Amino acid sequence: MKFLRYLILLLLATPLVGQNTVGLLSYEPMKSYDGYNLIYPHNQPNVYLIDNCGEIVHVWEDDADWRPGNTAYILEDGRLVKTKRPAAVAGNPIWAGGGGAIVEIRSWDNDLLWSFERNDENERLHHDIAITPDETILMIVWENKTREEAIQAGRDSTLLPDNELWPDYILEVDPATDEVVWEWHVWDHLIQDFDATKDNFGVVADNPHKVNINYDTSDGADDWMHSNAIDYDPINRQVVLSVPTFHEFWIIDHTTSTAEAATSNGGMSGLGGDLMFRWGNPAAYNQGTEEDQQLFYQHDVHWVDDFVPVNHPYYGKIALFNNRVGSDFSTANVLSPLFDMYDWGYPMSPGGGWGPTDFDIVITHPTPTALYSTGLSSVQFLPNGNSLITSGRWGYSFELTPDNEIVWEYRTPFRGGQPVPQGDTLQINNNLTFRMDRYPTDYAAFDGRELLSQGWIEQNPDSFFCDLILPTEELMDDYQLSIYPNPTGGPLTIEWEGGMHIQLRIRDMLGRPMYQSIETGGRCYLSTQGWAPGFYVVEINGVSVQKLVVR
Repeated sequence: MKFLRYLILLLLATPLVGQNTVGLLSYEPMKSYDGYNLIYPHNQPNVYLIDNCGEIVHVWEDDADWRPGNTAYILEDGRLVKTKRPAAVAGNPIWAGGGGAIVEIRSWDNDLLWSFERNDENERLHHDIAITPDETILMIVWENKTREEAIQAGRDSTLLPDNELWPDYILEVDPATDEVVWEWHVWDHLIQDFDATKDNFGVVADNPHKVNINYDTSDGADDWMHSNAIDYDPINRQVVLSVPTFHEFWIIDHTTSTAEAATSNGGMSGLGGDLMFRWGNPAAYNQGTEEDQQLFYQHDVHWVDDFVPVNHPYYGKIALFNNRVGSDFSTANVLSPLFDMYDWGYPMSPGGGWGPTDFDIVITHPTPTALYSTGLSSVQFLPNGNSLITSGRWGYSFELTPDNEIVWEYRTPFRGGQPVPQGDTLQINNNLTFRMDRYPTDYAAFDGRELLSQGWIEQNPDSFFCDLILPTEELMDDYQLSIYPNPTGGPLTIEWEGGMHIQLRIRDMLGRPMYQSIETGGRCYLSTQGWAPGFYVVEINGVSVQKLVVR
């Protein structure tokens, strides 16, 4: 028993670094941010919630003939908002990578509560959604334009090899009423200097708030913009859209009506639906060269405001994953667009274009080439200052401290949508993972819900390390143990089978005892007031039986 106690303490103070090839690769609990990780891997239908040991604690299953479309989010009441599409897409009139079809809302228990579909010869949902505080949902949609429509709008006919074009638009739907409550179409905000006899003719460089219909980096592919991320700022009522083929993100005024959003007037910005701000590649509007380009097929552009406190150093700033910044490496980045709340706009620099001139921070993997993904991918900033980064084409997620120390790693354990055994080696595109998001243990959605292990995604899992620091049902049952509330910020109650004498000890992640005593009577009360927020381990009779979170 003394050896077991010593081993437990040693492991608690030592990161897991083993021979694992999938699932949990490494874990340093005392430095990692404790939470539950939401993943929705490609080529399979299920949404998984896993703890930091890689154990499934909840899953929303779907039929085998569905695939991600591509994101999912958990609401505070435990409902899941997910996007999906049919697995079979052959013959679909509109299809490209990232294609979706349906947005669903499901209960915690996976009951279908609401569904919305756009997928026909004229339109198709794709990539991402954003949920507003009013629980309306902003969706990205391709809309099909014919060759004749595109040429009339000023498109160069040589950029129409398939005789159609799919510009993006944003659709906002209220699930409570099934009504479309707002729309924005890039088609209403074009400029071109190619053909003076067609619509939208003008000087591109003199119209940076509009989009050059002939700026093209994809050899005339129908999927002209390929917008891959959308987010909403409820404070300033703005929408950000990531447009990777332009190597830019755009900010749009959401204080407009749908009618105003189709014009260049209205809203608090006075710009209607014209772009309030764009950043990453001024060459897209003829105000720069390739030397000025800062973004390279970026993903996951969003405002940093989920779960982090307002005093977080990046709160309210823009974060993104910069996929192709190097020939063999990617980065995660943060920048601070200057917003003038009095003019309700983003001032342009005297020489044209928008600032800032550089990023606030550029994050790389400690081995830079270990982070490289030409598509997909994400970055999330956590409340403890760490960052959670996913390299999508490798299904590789890792957590970094501000000192660039890796404290958690996980490799999505799928090959082509099928779980693989521990020990298998995965290659690029085997386990595509669009994003990973970590939800705090005290997120409201988890209140009153048992998040117990349901096993692992991978086959033949290696559970040795976490068996010693996370609760096991057998030990809990042996003692009929109940510890609540968990997380706690003060009072704590521990109950066990009446009549048993127990040796109770609670340790911090350095192995230091915070509380210890011999208890009888089946119940004890104590206070965690004054304890540092973080992760603690409850021991009963020298054996670690439960994880305790103090907030």
